[in-house]
Amino acid sequence: MRTQSASAPLRAEGHDPVTLHWLEKEAPAELTGGATWGVPWPAGSFKPDQDFSLTTASGKQVPVQSWPTGWWPDGSVKWTAHAISSTAERSDTYTLAAGESAQQTSAVTVHTGRDQYTVSTGVIDVVFPRKGDRLISSIRRGDTVIAKDGRLVASRQDRPDTDGATVIKTEPFTGFVSSVKVEQEGPVRAVVKVEGKHQKGRRAWLPFTVRFYLYAGSDAIRTVHTFVFDGNENKDFLNGLGIRFTVPMRGELHDRHIRFAGQDKGVLSEAVRGITGLRRDPGASVRTAQHEGKATPATSTWDSRVTSRLQYIPAFGDYSLSQLNAHGFELRKRTKLGRSWIRVDGGKRAEGLAYVGSPSGGFAFGMRNFWQLHPTELQIEGAASEEAQTTVWMWSPRAGAMDLRFYHDGMGQDTYPEQLEGLEITYEDYEPGFGTPYGVARTTEMTFWALGATPTAERFSQLAAANATPPQLVGSPEHHHSAKVFGSWSPVDRSVPAKAKFEDRLQAMHDYHRGQVDQRSWYGFWDYGDIMHSYDGDRHTWSYDVGGYAWDNSELSTDLWLWYHYLRTGDAEAFRFVEAMCRHTSEVDMYHIGKYQGLGTRHGVMHWGDSAKQVRISNAGYKRFYYFLTGDERVGDILHELVDADRSFLVLDPGRKLREGDPFEPDPKAMPVGTTTDWGSLAMAWLAEWERNGNPIAKKKLLNGAQSIAALPNGWVQSGDITYNLADGKFTGPSEPSVYVGSLSSVFGLVEVMTEVVALTDDETVKKQWVTFCRLYNATKAEQKEVTGSDWGNLNLRQAYARATAYAASQLDDTTLAKRAWQELRTGHAGYPDDHDFSAHRIEGPDALNPVDEASLSANASAQFGLATIQCLALVGDEI
Repeated sequence: MRTQSASAPLRAEGHDPVTLHWLEKEAPAELTGGATWGVPWPAGSFKPDQDFSLTTASGKQVPVQSWPTGWWPDGSVKWTAHAISSTAERSDTYTLAAGESAQQTSAVTVHTGRDQYTVSTGVIDVVFPRKGDRLISSIRRGDTVIAKDGRLVASRQDRPDTDGATVIKTEPFTGFVSSVKVEQEGPVRAVVKVEGKHQKGRRAWLPFTVRFYLYAGSDAIRTVHTFVFDGNENKDFLNGLGIRFTVPMRGELHDRHIRFAGQDKGVLSEAVRGITGLRRDPGASVRTAQHEGKATPATSTWDSRVTSRLQYIPAFGDYSLSQLNAHGFELRKRTKLGRSWIRVDGGKRAEGLAYVGSPSGGFAFGMRNFWQLHPTELQIEGAASEEAQTTVWMWSPRAGAMDLRFYHDGMGQDTYPEQLEGLEITYEDYEPGFGTPYGVARTTEMTFWALGATPTAERFSQLAAANATPPQLVGSPEHHHSAKVFGSWSPVDRSVPAKAKFEDRLQAMHDYHRGQVDQRSWYGFWDYGDIMHSYDGDRHTWSYDVGGYAWDNSELSTDLWLWYHYLRTGDAEAFRFVEAMCRHTSEVDMYHIGKYQGLGTRHGVMHWGDSAKQVRISNAGYKRFYYFLTGDERVGDILHELVDADRSFLVLDPGRKLREGDPFEPDPKAMPVGTTTDWGSLAMAWLAEWERNGNPIAKKKLLNGAQSIAALPNGWVQSGDITYNLADGKFTGPSEPSVYVGSLSSVFGLVEVMTEVVALTDDETVKKQWVTFCRLYNATKAEQKEVTGSDWGNLNLRQAYARATAYAASQLDDTTLAKRAWQELRTGHAGYPDDHDFSAHRIEGPDALNPVDEASLSANASAQFGLATIQCLALVGDEI
């Protein structure tokens, strides 16, 4: 396989300017400090050191920071990431082009001290200690400390709330920093990565990674928080997880302001000591100033009947907005610790932003997906004292403790034969001790603003909107497609009735599954982002409690389908849907530490419950879209993690329940890695690492694997004693042809990764062997036998493999094969035939708990129909 040598000169041909637009179309009023996005480029367009300029629709230049995130094999840039500050002029569209960027008038800078880093945006100065129990020691705006002592807090109890224990021991923990790294330092954006663990006494657990994003000229700090659960689920019940700041309070109590975002742009506007609604009126100008968050006139101008009695007006120093489920929030307040809470108000879904401060400055703090990731809470304490405490609770203490224990006692499934029997009835692959949450993670996004004054209700509402849905710049489907990234797909095409029919089906299918999230309330800290696997038509509900039919956990590449749907449509709702899924499946459905590190968990009632721990679920192919489209560093970390996922085969034998003969003894030179489902998933991680110019072993293993599989007599369908060498990624197998084909072999990204591998290399042997596999899967038994020496048996999922036939037809320029691909898609074997009803009908009344839409669709069938249809349209659309 030829790739450019290090010494060969790179010739860059350039590229036309690219038009960008906001994902939600209109230019936002506020940003979470700034915006960062990714743009792909065709091979040979630019060298890695290319500068870029950004201009508004009116032609005004905007300062932009640019850096490469992906490379083509010839060394040219494949992906670039770009960042602008909230001070950039707003425009509905921008133009990105080769050229020198406008200078940032007040660049973000990083000062490195012996014990700390100080990031200055030109508006705020933020100090990050290198060690200790504070993530941030201070946030200053000019000479004023707006907030200080930013720290992580957690709490555990030794028993759950639900088992009737009369004595429960609770312990608080504080996050301690072990490392701080400056990943970017301007001129537009700085990124600081902080890592550590939560500690109390000798115990250190719950490792965390927190990234802080600061933008030039901005008073915002965007924050991405990740924690990994590394406790004992039978003894460690988390009952609180949050990030807390201390806010110095200034001014009189009647000039200290509280703000909470409600729903539909609603804002609660109060003061610690209210002077509205009293029996005596201080004056209209006084009341108006307090309500609007402005400094009230001097008390000497008030009605003396009020000023002489101010001390008798209660000062409410503590506030709490709790969202304990997706359908209701409650606001409460109290005067101080030891006094009763009183109810303020309530609603359905809060946007997740609060503020405490005064006309001379204050602190706004919020959490993205606040109601979706319930149980959450925003809390203010001590606002009537010299210092207030603000806490974003990612898990609210009001909700009771997390209970991560496995949901049943095993029911006597102590042996492999018994477990296989259980699999036959509930489709759950149970094994004692495997349903552990040890090593799963969750990522939460937050934003903090160090404001110079109490914001108006309108601006606070705008900040809340940005916090809830961070504005995202994107390119068009047409540009992304022209760059030839992500394999076989094409923008939506309704140019002829036959294509429009399939486009309508794709959209209806997508709309249904997306709509089910809200109708079925698939929300919550551990659940949000996932969808259900299969439907129970008798109960008119998804099979949430039936073994392997419950949570989908990326089964048959649901994530891939949804990413391609977004790429084709450019639809904002499609992006937000798959973005939430990516956050979930890349954190909750896979292990980040421990003996299962690098593996994901098969679909089930609990996201980590099934005993099938496999690389097909942790698949990097489901995550790399998000990394390249947004430049998200957390997903970038996960992609790096997965480069070594092949080492997991030394720890766990995926075929242990079916293996006969000698017990499994791991051998790094002869590992039981499959050449299809396993290798395809590993290959996605290596492809992403190669694209990112990361560890050279990734490219080596990717190419060695493809070549050594292709060198087997029957390539990807060769059977026999085939083993994998961990050191170099090569497979070794029999010299005589034989056949084994599994229906799941190519439905976890193998088709997609091989499409890209073949395009990136010029190895004719690999290409020929892969095209042969694609051509033969749905061929006649006689055709299969003629080429491989035996037929391939009675294969399943033939509709899904229509995309393989389409790929072969495209590579061979074979019209007959192209027509066969469409016939396979329309026949709908193990999927949706041409006469399938994609419409939904309403179920309500006594047949369902709530009114819901019901359709004959499942996540697996939809994912495979979606992928097959998208690739048939892209590869053989002219033969429809």
